[in-house]
Amino acid sequence: MTRTLLRNVRPWGGAPADVLVDETGILEVAPAAEAAAPATDAPAGASDLEVVDGAGGILLPSFSDVHVHLDSTRMGLPFRPNTAGPSRMDRILNDRANWRSAEQPVAARATYTLERMIAQGATRVRSHAQVDADSGLEKFEGVLAAREAHRDRAHVEIVAFPQVGIHLEDGVPDLLDEALRNGADLVGGIDPCEIDRDPKRHLDTVFELAERHGVGIDVHLHEAGSLGLFSLDLIVERTRALGLAGRVSVSHAFALASTVPGVERALEDVAELDIALTTIAPKGSLTHPLDLPIGRLRDLGIRVGLGMDGQRDYWSPWGNGDMLERAFLLAYTQGYSNDDDIEDALAVATWGGANVIDGSLRRLGADGRPGVAVGDPAELVVVRGETPTSAVMDRFPERVVVHAGRVVAEGGELR
Repeated sequence: MTRTLLRNVRPWGGAPADVLVDETGILEVAPAAEAAAPATDAPAGASDLEVVDGAGGILLPSFSDVHVHLDSTRMGLPFRPNTAGPSRMDRILNDRANWRSAEQPVAARATYTLERMIAQGATRVRSHAQVDADSGLEKFEGVLAAREAHRDRAHVEIVAFPQVGIHLEDGVPDLLDEALRNGADLVGGIDPCEIDRDPKRHLDTVFELAERHGVGIDVHLHEAGSLGLFSLDLIVERTRALGLAGRVSVSHAFALASTVPGVERALEDVAELDIALTTIAPKGSLTHPLDLPIGRLRDLGIRVGLGMDGQRDYWSPWGNGDMLERAFLLAYTQGYSNDDDIEDALAVATWGGANVIDGSLRRLGADGRPGVAVGDPAELVVVRGETPTSAVMDRFPERVVVHAGRVVAEGGELR
């Protein structure tokens, strides 16, 4: 079994250490050897060993992008001005009008974008793949091809995602069913009141498909205020009734950022049923708050992860595949300025997302920074910086990326 020894790294910016890993996880964390020690001076039994000089870099759990749309990306292609209108449906239909005229097919665009994400330190990814009457399974199959191309470099989950609703067009439930039979890991939903305008039917279909295939659920919930809390309550109701605690995620969950009555009760329901949340670090306003209460989620033990969302697609020009930059944006939109809080944002971008994907991992909390101790998964990234906070502020591109105990990218390039 191949092992990797990361020499002279600083777990979460702490004391220099040598860290031995293999595909089963982190095997040993020991004080760093003296600088004069030969690189071949490895722990006993570490045959087939690759030794990597961490050069005093900060060792973190690898980044986890748990809300991305690889099917719509235009990263690496000529820039196109955003032609979408202001509403969510305008953006949905703008993508529908333009995706076939992209310079590359979905599979090529998704594969390239996933490459750049991995090279910048993400080894856990949850991508939504649009399934609808217009594109059929073509977008899903493109994301499936990207996952296969990088199967030895990252763990990728795919959500069969009905972005244009489930019951506005014929045949969408059958397409979702086919995607789940062909490799999708979760079934998605979107704004059951605003899109389908039939929340009961929409969510009944989502939960029935999840039960039929034994998969998880990830629902986009942009609906704000009382409407969003109503939809969230329907999700809670079904999660409880069907015994799906720990199997459901809600993306965006803007209603939980509002000040309307019922938010605290909704948070308690989410915590009770272990419903995970994902955010893209949006910046709202006093009248339309969008930023989740990260500190309160942590206090309640709610799993929360971070994602890039679209990347230079037909919705917006934002996104570059760098989850360290997205951690910076999370800290910024949360109004963080002290080091502990900024490290919280970094923790959400790394271990928080890992915990969204794997609920068995321990939760973010006040008991230190997880993910770099013996027994943790060997999903790691070495970044440059004096401290974790300075790493978030400076975002130097030099990184070493480890997946399943093996270096898969270094210096911004895949191996």
